[in-house]
Amino acid sequence: MTNQPVPAQVFAAHVVANLATYGADFWLAPGARSQALAIAAAQLAQAGISNLRVRIDERSLAFTALGASVSGRPQVVITTSGTAVANLHPAVLEAHHSGIPLILLTADRPAELRGKGANQTTNQVGIFADAVIACVDVEAPTDDKLTNLPQQAAKVVSEAMHLALANKQPVQLNLQFREPLSATEPDAVKIYSTLAPWEISKTRDEYLAVELSPKTVVIAGANSDDFLDEISNLNLPVFAEPSSGVRHIQNSISGYRFALFAKDELVEQIEQVIVYGKPTLSRPIISLLRSGVKVYVRPSRMGSFQIPDDVEVISNAIAYTGDKSWLDSWQELSNRLTPKETNELNRRTIVEGAWRLGPDDHLVLGASQLIREADHFAPKTAIKVWSNRGLSGIDGTIATATGIALNTKGKVRVLLGDLTFLHDVGSLVIDKSDGELDIQLVVVNDHGGKIFSYLEVAGSVEEKIYNRVFRTGQDFEIAALAQAFGWQYLLVKDLVEYHSALETTGRVIIEIKLD
Repeated sequence: MTNQPVPAQVFAAHVVANLATYGADFWLAPGARSQALAIAAAQLAQAGISNLRVRIDERSLAFTALGASVSGRPQVVITTSGTAVANLHPAVLEAHHSGIPLILLTADRPAELRGKGANQTTNQVGIFADAVIACVDVEAPTDDKLTNLPQQAAKVVSEAMHLALANKQPVQLNLQFREPLSATEPDAVKIYSTLAPWEISKTRDEYLAVELSPKTVVIAGANSDDFLDEISNLNLPVFAEPSSGVRHIQNSISGYRFALFAKDELVEQIEQVIVYGKPTLSRPIISLLRSGVKVYVRPSRMGSFQIPDDVEVISNAIAYTGDKSWLDSWQELSNRLTPKETNELNRRTIVEGAWRLGPDDHLVLGASQLIREADHFAPKTAIKVWSNRGLSGIDGTIATATGIALNTKGKVRVLLGDLTFLHDVGSLVIDKSDGELDIQLVVVNDHGGKIFSYLEVAGSVEEKIYNRVFRTGQDFEIAALAQAFGWQYLLVKDLVEYHSALETTGRVIIEIKLD
């Protein structure tokens, strides 16, 4: 490696240093074409300016960065060229639909090598389609433009970061590099010391008077907590999903799902609905929205949920104080329909136990039947809950939780099924540089996709076909995987053992076997 400045290192160092002025952390999967970016990020991390996390698998890397982004701190993902970029796609899709800003630095060969069979060269421009709000194809820096590279890097970073943060969306910077690919100079730390920190201005919504019927309900889907104060002050019944962030408020109807299934007369009286976040868990909720009621939608970081088509989108905060008798009726109905408590170890008590967390802790829910059980049984407790509900995909759950754990002071508990666990088992790999993490994986092992048993297909095909192509139970030993990856393992068989296991600290996998 040369100690003379080369265009690749000059440009990479300025890009990375400018990103660090936003308080960004960096996520890296090793590669040759991205080596200048890696060196600059490592220099900043060694100086204590920013964090650098390294993963060997780009798919896991991207989901972990997504989880870290939940804290609000900008996250930057660095990859080499080729399939490394393609492996980011699932997490980029989730970030797009969940409203998570990410900066993707995808290293690339120079444009003149595209379409000629050059090794690790494909068309990376537009690879994420509309899942990124912008894809900037940056030409390879050259010696004759060396003096202009600092200004170019600052401009590219400024535009990308403002797009990502203002729109809460991923941005791809596709950075072409020619050989030589790296040098020891310039030092990104020295560049950073000359730059001023950036600030992103925030605006508040003004309130808007909307004529609401007294028979109005609020549907709070995933990530509704951006509107916590607004929803709390509406004095209306709130049907809050477990990852909404508002399930704990006083006007939340924790047993709303039982009421909808029972088709109580209160349900028939609903005239208007206000939708926050992204509600995706309940078919009865979708049926309610399509039943002819008037639907208002508040756009959120997850976009504008426009089901049915004739919704009215409200861009300003809604203020309303109505007759409390409507809310009282819903709360009484919820208390009457919610099943009585039990001392058995079942899906209800598993959910209730998982909610036993403190204010600094996080609960992550996998995309499985368990999050729907949580929609039935999750208590009205003020804890931090996250789930990848942008696309509700099964992948990346362990990685996402790890990212959250790296950016939080408390415990991170994950509630997931056996297939969701197995789908992301590669994210059990421990990077010792991450330090000690307090993360629990509560795996409910019911030998396959329990969620499909509630769909029409379970009764429309013969059992052999159903088990083969839907339930897809797998034979594997979670205990052996835990040992191989260096995690503690606990098998619990009753409620007492379960509650005791939840007190375990460190990296632990808690398995519960159910039918």
